[in-house]
Amino acid sequence: MKCILRYMKRYSGRITWSVTIKFIASMGELLIPFLLEYMVDSIVPTKNMTHVLLFGGFMVFCAIMVRVLNVKANQLAAAVARDCTGDLRHDLFSVTMNLTGSQFDNVTLPSLISRMTSDTYNVQNFIGMIQRMGIRAPILLIGGVFMAMLLDWQLAMVLLCMVPLMAGIVIFVSKHGIPLYFTVQENVDKLTRILRENITGIRVVKALSREEYEKERYNRSNDELTRSDFRAGATMALPNPLMNLFLNVGLVLVILFGAERVQSGEIMSGVIITFLVYFNIILGAVLGINRIFIMYTKAGASANRIDAVLQLGIIRPEIMPLEEGNVLNSELKDSVIAAKIPFIRFEDVSFTYPHQEDTAESSDREYAISHISFDIYHGESLGIIGSTGCGKTTLINLLMRFYDVSEGRILIDGIDVRAYNPKDLRKRIGVVFQNDIIFADTIRENVAFGRDIDDDSIRAALTDANIISFVDNHEEGLLYKATKAGANLSGGEKQRVMISRALAGHSDLLILDDSSSALDYKTDAALRHAIREHYPETTSITIAQRISSVKDMTHILVMEAGEIVGYGSHEELMEACEIYRDIFQSQMGGSENATA
Repeated sequence: MKCILRYMKRYSGRITWSVTIKFIASMGELLIPFLLEYMVDSIVPTKNMTHVLLFGGFMVFCAIMVRVLNVKANQLAAAVARDCTGDLRHDLFSVTMNLTGSQFDNVTLPSLISRMTSDTYNVQNFIGMIQRMGIRAPILLIGGVFMAMLLDWQLAMVLLCMVPLMAGIVIFVSKHGIPLYFTVQENVDKLTRILRENITGIRVVKALSREEYEKERYNRSNDELTRSDFRAGATMALPNPLMNLFLNVGLVLVILFGAERVQSGEIMSGVIITFLVYFNIILGAVLGINRIFIMYTKAGASANRIDAVLQLGIIRPEIMPLEEGNVLNSELKDSVIAAKIPFIRFEDVSFTYPHQEDTAESSDREYAISHISFDIYHGESLGIIGSTGCGKTTLINLLMRFYDVSEGRILIDGIDVRAYNPKDLRKRIGVVFQNDIIFADTIRENVAFGRDIDDDSIRAALTDANIISFVDNHEEGLLYKATKAGANLSGGEKQRVMISRALAGHSDLLILDDSSSALDYKTDAALRHAIREHYPETTSITIAQRISSVKDMTHILVMEAGEIVGYGSHEELMEACEIYRDIFQSQMGGSENATA
């Protein structure tokens, strides 16, 4: 809960004002029954209607003022809860955007979604309630008992005997509630993952007629969530009936004991009436405190989950200190070219994904890639080809520092990538990933993506990606709006818009990770020609499954099981690499003159 307190401190002024108003209103609530006792026992017996009406009017005024103050305090509490949670969501999203690949893998996407939604919702409810009931309920409980003691301490002692029993219930339930609600939220994560998979892949589910299978999978997860939620709810439901039972037993004893004292003339009837009112106040306060503890258990579990992600923003991976002059600028680029230093160099790079790094013996590790070494100079092109799962995309993840190498190093302009600020490094790179995304926005915004790029440059990128005719065929032009995930675009159209996004930035390095799989051969060839013609100084890396997409590259890297099995030009590989030659013959029919 410490992370919640950190955010609440930012609004300490408003919270103080809200608490002060709530305190005054609560004291007013305690005053009204006392006035009632005075009116019943002292004013009414005089039969003076003027005094009765005046005193009654004063009580009505007090009741109205209490109501107005409570409403104002609740409004302030709601505003603080809203703003605190808004800040929390902002920071949580910012941390999420800066998570490393391994951190993201550990938390998982469904868990991040539920922490951003249901967990922050629980926190918001708690912040609002703690300002409303967290002040009012203790004041009414303590004040109610104090006022009851003033009226008649012997009757008050009957109620006080029930307090230890109720306190024991609250402590027991709060101790067991947080772990139960933590389990509930974990099950929410699982259900969110299944929902996301099925909604995203609904066409695949329908195409393979797996609706019933997915329904069963969903139902199993839903049942597990229901059971855990039931256990948590059943545990948290214990206090209400038990507290009601204890308090009502106390009330019965108060009435019996009080009736005897009224008959004996020890107290007046107004004391009993007022005592019953204070009893209801005490009962409401106890139940309010119980609701606070219930909300605390939910919010406590949620706050811990949120704070675990926020702490990842503090626990950053080690980054080598920036050396003087390690600035990504044109002067560095020119000096590197003049000195004939490779733009990109992989030096004996090996990598193991984080979940495999805990293996005791390094020799037993399962490397995603192993002993990768190659150079690319400014303006050159590299094609990477190989079977699925051979480590092609892993090379890109390491180059962009989504992960850090396990062994070896990667140099850009002769400097280890770990010496660069990751954001500065990535600004030099235009990339299209395998599973890239189209946002529910205009074509213009999908290409510009928040960058300061004018319409002429956007149109030029769309032209190079051979998608400008699609844009011009719509009346809206660049303002044509794609729906969520580009559902109103074909696969090829989506890929070409994403390629336009990468081209529009005129980056030093262009990475196309299997981004032409939905393009026909003619469009793919036109795209490669446009890149060569219009971006001659841009270094490019293309990952592809088709030989035609890489055969004209300066270098071609052939991978198999995480290792390099061939490196060179198309002609060199045709002579020296059997795997490359087999791929070529299977795709191109063995003809060197096959259409590119």
